[in-house]
Amino acid sequence: MAHPGLSRFCLFSLVHIALLPILCFAADPYVFYDLHVSYLTASPLGVPQQVIAVNERFPGPVINSTTNNNVVVNVWNDLDEELLMTWSGIQMRRNSWQDGVLGTNCPIHPKKNWTYQFQVKDQIGSFFYFPSLKFQRASGGFGPFIINNRNIIPIPFAQPDGDIVIMIGDWYTRNHKALRSALDAGQDLGMPDGVIINGKGPYRYNTTLVPDGIEYETIGVDQGKTYRLRVHNVGTSTSLNFRIQNHFLILAETEGHYTVQQNFTDVDIHVGQSYSFLVTMDQNASSDYYVVASARFVNESLWQRVTGVAVLHYSNSKGPATGPLPDPPNDTYDKSRPLNQAVSIRQNVSASGARPNPQGSFHYGSINVTETYVIKIVPPVQINGTLRATLNGISFVNPKIPIRLADQYKVKGEYKLDFPSRPLNRTPRIDRSVINATYKGFIEVIFQNNDTVMQSFHMDGYSFFVIGMDFGDWTEESRNRYNKWDAISRCTTQVFPGGWTAVLVSLDNVGTWNIRAENLDRWYLGQETYMKIVNPEENGETEMAAPGNVLYCGVLQQLSKDQTNSAVSLPRGSSKLSFCLVVAFFGMITLFS
Repeated sequence: MAHPGLSRFCLFSLVHIALLPILCFAADPYVFYDLHVSYLTASPLGVPQQVIAVNERFPGPVINSTTNNNVVVNVWNDLDEELLMTWSGIQMRRNSWQDGVLGTNCPIHPKKNWTYQFQVKDQIGSFFYFPSLKFQRASGGFGPFIINNRNIIPIPFAQPDGDIVIMIGDWYTRNHKALRSALDAGQDLGMPDGVIINGKGPYRYNTTLVPDGIEYETIGVDQGKTYRLRVHNVGTSTSLNFRIQNHFLILAETEGHYTVQQNFTDVDIHVGQSYSFLVTMDQNASSDYYVVASARFVNESLWQRVTGVAVLHYSNSKGPATGPLPDPPNDTYDKSRPLNQAVSIRQNVSASGARPNPQGSFHYGSINVTETYVIKIVPPVQINGTLRATLNGISFVNPKIPIRLADQYKVKGEYKLDFPSRPLNRTPRIDRSVINATYKGFIEVIFQNNDTVMQSFHMDGYSFFVIGMDFGDWTEESRNRYNKWDAISRCTTQVFPGGWTAVLVSLDNVGTWNIRAENLDRWYLGQETYMKIVNPEENGETEMAAPGNVLYCGVLQQLSKDQTNSAVSLPRGSSKLSFCLVVAFFGMITLFS
C-alpha cells in the first residue's frame, strides 16, 4: 500500500503536471505550496491545548511570492470540521472564486483537499492567510504571505539586511470550539489569557505575572544591521501596542502600500492589520532587549497579563533582558493620541508600488463619489432569542451556496441585493442582505462605531483610501476634514468606539467581496456582508469563469466530484510510484527551468 505522504505528493504533482501547458507559455511565473492543516498539541501559555497547525508548524509557513506571480496552494483539511483558507489583503483580481470565505467558496470537507490558484496581480507587501470558518483562527492556522517587488521596481528604502516576520495576537487557553460554544450560549469571551508572539508565550519579565517554564520567542539580529519587521495582529479581538525596548520603529509599509517614513517608539496594531517597520540595531550589546505587544483600549491595569514579550537578541549580546518593560502609551485620558497616530500614517505618493508609476498617481481626491454607504455598528443584541451582531441592523447569515455559484446555476433565494445604504429605523433582523454595487463606481463608506469596543473592518478584493476618522457621529460636514491627497491605502482599518472612519473605494474588481469585522467574536455573530459587483457587458475579460475544480454545496451538492484533486488519470498499466517519478521529473524541469 502506498505511503499516505507519497499519495499526497502524487496528487499534488498531478496538479503540477496538469498546469504544464500553462506554465510553458505563461509570461508570469508560478509558485507552488502544499498546506496541511491539522491539530497539534502545544502550550503557548504554559497550558497544553489543541492548536491548529499548518504543515505541523504554529504559526504556519510563509508563502513567498513576487508581484504578478501565479500562486497555486493545495490545502489539505486534516481537521474534524469544514475548512476554508482565506488570504487577507490578496485582491484576487477578477477571481473572487479563490477568496476563501463562505460567500465565495463551498467549504473543504474533513480529510479532503482543494487547490487554490490565483495571481497576485499588481500587488506588493505584507499580508497573512488564515482559516475563515467556525472561529478557527482563534486556535491558529495562520501564517504570513509576502509579495516582493519585481527587480525592476525599486523599493523606497535601502535593501534591509534581513526580513523578520512577527505574528502577534491575543490568546485564550480554550480552543476555538469552546470559544464558539460560549458565543452560541450568549456569553462574552472575557479577558484573553495572554498574548502570543510567533506562537509562543511571554518571556518571564515578571515572576508574578508570568509563570515559569513558558517557551518564548527569541529574535536573533546582528548589531549595526537594519531589518524589515513585518508585524501582523492575527488575534481574536484585542488591539495591541507594539514596541521594542530602546529601538525606533520606522514605518515603511502597510498592507501593500509604502508609507511616508516616520519614527515611532510604539505603534497600535489593530486586529487584522499588518505593518512593515525598518529597525536598525543601533544599541549596545550589554544585554538583550524586550519586544512587547500589550493590550490597548481596555483597563490596562486589570489586563496586565494580556502582554506578549519576546526577546531581541544581538549576536554579541552580553546578557539577558532585565528590568521593567518599556512603558505603554500613557493616554488613558487623552483620546487624541491614538487618533493622531492613526491619521499620521500616510501614503508615500512618490514611491513606486507594484508598478513603475508613483503610488500617488491615482488622484482619488478629485474623483466624484457615485454612492455613499453609512454602516452603523452597535453592541450585540438579542434576535429571535440568540445573541447577534449587526451592520445597519442586519445580522448576516451566509448563503448555503456561494453567491456567484448561485448566479451561475440560477438558484433563487440564496441572498438579497437589498443591503441599506443608511441605518434604518427598524427592528434588527437576521438576513442575507448584500450590497448591490456598481462596476466602476467610486464609493464612500463610513463605518460608524456606536459599540463600546475598538473594532477593525476589512474589505476583500480591494484596498481603500482611509480619508478620515474621528470621535463622535459622522455628518456631511465631516467631509471638510478628509485627507484628499495622501491618505493611506490599505484593506483593514480601525474604527474607534464612539467614532467613525471614512474610506473611498474604486470598484474596478468584478466579483463578490466580503466586508467584515476582523474582531472574530463580532464576525462570528453576524457582523459582515458582501459587495456584489457585476460588469453588465461581461465578456470574460473582467471576471474569470468558475475554476474547473469548483466545489459544490447546498442544492448543488449532487454536482460534486470527489474533492481529492487529481487533475489527470493514471496511464493504464503504470504504477503510482513510477508515474509519480515521471511527474516529479517533469515538475522539476518546470519549476527550475
